[in-house]
Amino acid sequence: MIRSAKALLLALTLGCFAYAQETASTPKTPDSKAAAYYNFAMGRVYAELAQAYGNKPEYLTKAIQHYQEALKLDPSASIAFEELTDLYIQTNHLRDAVTQAEDLLKQNPDNVDARRMLGRIYMRMISTADNRINEDYLKKSIEQLQKVTEKAPKDAESWVALGRLYRVSNNSVDAEKAYNKAVEADPDNEEALTGLAGLYSDLGDNKRAIEKLKAATDRNPNERTLIALGQAYEQVHDYKSAAEVLQKAMEMQPDNPRLQKGLANDLMLSDQMEEALALFQKLGAEEPTDIQLKLRVAEIYRVKHDYAMAAEALKKAKAINPQDMEVRYEEVRLLEAQSKYTEAITLLKSLVDETNKAKYSAGESAARATLLEELASLYRSTNQYTEAVDTYRKAAALSKEDSPSISLQIIDTYRAAKNTAALNKEVDAAAADLRTRMGSKADTANLLMLASIYEKGKNYTKETEALDEAEKVAGSAKDKMSVYFMRGAMLERQKKVDLAEAQFRKVLAIDPEHAGALNYLGYMLVDHGMKVDEATQMIKKALEIEPDNGAYLDSLGWAYYQQGKFDEAEGLLVKAIDKIGQDPTVHDHLADVYFKLGKIKEAITQWQASLKDFHSPAGADSEPEDVAKVTRKLDAARVKLAKENGK
Repeated sequence: MIRSAKALLLALTLGCFAYAQETASTPKTPDSKAAAYYNFAMGRVYAELAQAYGNKPEYLTKAIQHYQEALKLDPSASIAFEELTDLYIQTNHLRDAVTQAEDLLKQNPDNVDARRMLGRIYMRMISTADNRINEDYLKKSIEQLQKVTEKAPKDAESWVALGRLYRVSNNSVDAEKAYNKAVEADPDNEEALTGLAGLYSDLGDNKRAIEKLKAATDRNPNERTLIALGQAYEQVHDYKSAAEVLQKAMEMQPDNPRLQKGLANDLMLSDQMEEALALFQKLGAEEPTDIQLKLRVAEIYRVKHDYAMAAEALKKAKAINPQDMEVRYEEVRLLEAQSKYTEAITLLKSLVDETNKAKYSAGESAARATLLEELASLYRSTNQYTEAVDTYRKAAALSKEDSPSISLQIIDTYRAAKNTAALNKEVDAAAADLRTRMGSKADTANLLMLASIYEKGKNYTKETEALDEAEKVAGSAKDKMSVYFMRGAMLERQKKVDLAEAQFRKVLAIDPEHAGALNYLGYMLVDHGMKVDEATQMIKKALEIEPDNGAYLDSLGWAYYQQGKFDEAEGLLVKAIDKIGQDPTVHDHLADVYFKLGKIKEAITQWQASLKDFHSPAGADSEPEDVAKVTRKLDAARVKLAKENGK
């Protein structure tokens, strides 16, 4: 606040000095220059007084009058334009601003400051009262700022504003050009870099979005850009990098609970469980009534297989609200993790029954469909196949868009039930339904789903046709990679390894860091004893990209097994099981390693776990010969152990 004569004098002096710096290049008569200086300084003083006293009208009026007089005396005074524009915007005198700018442009059409003012004011007028876009003002604002940047190509702020306007008008090409022009003019411009990042994110190019946000945070790290970078990493599921970035943001805002919760979530999702647990527990102590914090603690203990502590955390959550749906659902997941399927079904069915309604909102329908799918999966785990199929169909009725993917689950259920006739009938019905939905406008996503349906039915001829059709309409590199990847997997299932390899190499030709293709191709080659050294390097590269991926850990463990590196293989496979949980193949791999190491008892335990998982949801895609093979190995191990004990 300006409350003393001394402060007022200081404001006048500084205001005149700043004004003189801005306008020194424009010769004026001594009298007009002095008068312009005076009016600018008085405008600033009254503007600050108005702000100090709650936008007092008389001060605002005097501030505007003095700024206007300064511009009459010196129309080239950029700083006066800027401060007057800010004042018009703050006080919502937008029409007055338009009138003044237009009057100045009539006097001098080349007045860049007046056009800049007009462009900024039109920007403020774009949003209507009902949050729609006023296309007329959008167009006018773009026109004015285009003229500004033509006259002042180094004006980074105007390029940034133009970039934002192009984004609003869905003109991504010109938006990118505008932001890049801003960066050319000012390489450290944070708004330009974050604007580019936002644009790339809108276009689905998260890699380039991250590059720009990293550039912004490297040049000028602050909590806003760091949080944006963290969110970008979350978009690509790189939670480890997200956690590192949010840790830096927390150093700047150590007492921000929202930031701490975001960091805790990223730590959990990046498998840094101990750090996440400590932070969630700290937050829980500070916010004892926050039920979500108790739930996250329970979830971490469940993932760590510490079921007693998970139950204790859930007990605390239930004490806050015993009827909370998320708490009760986490109870179901805990029971399921302990293979207490009957109890889990009873609890989950009560949740489904209690939430039954005649009509559901879109959000309620999605949530209920998720519950029903989980219940159906539990039914399948306990060999209640009829109940499982019925429940899956109820979920599909609630979520029409997800019904094709739910059909895949139904097909798996019929396979588990060994009901081939029903399986084939479901494949035909799901494929016909999807074809009807597509009509004459087939797109890559739906054709890939169609291929998945045929793959589940092992109808490789029809799957090939669907993939060929998808390749023809695939417009983006991402779509093409999806087609090549799925075709490679299909060929691998048919034991056509050379042809499958060619498809995966097509994926890698487009994206050499496609972790999924690196792992799939590497594992396939290792499993067939082909190019083992190169294949191992591929799997290692996949793990560098996704170091906590359980499937990739299994692949590398299996590669080491094939090379006789049993100790290294053991460590990786133990870690893989810890990450994945139920998986018959990983247990089988670890059993093979233990057998080679002479740990027969441990091998038997792992083969028993493998057979158990073959009959769980994790083994839905298993072939009968896979089960038979593990059974034979288990029997042989038991015989060997008996002989050893007999000795």
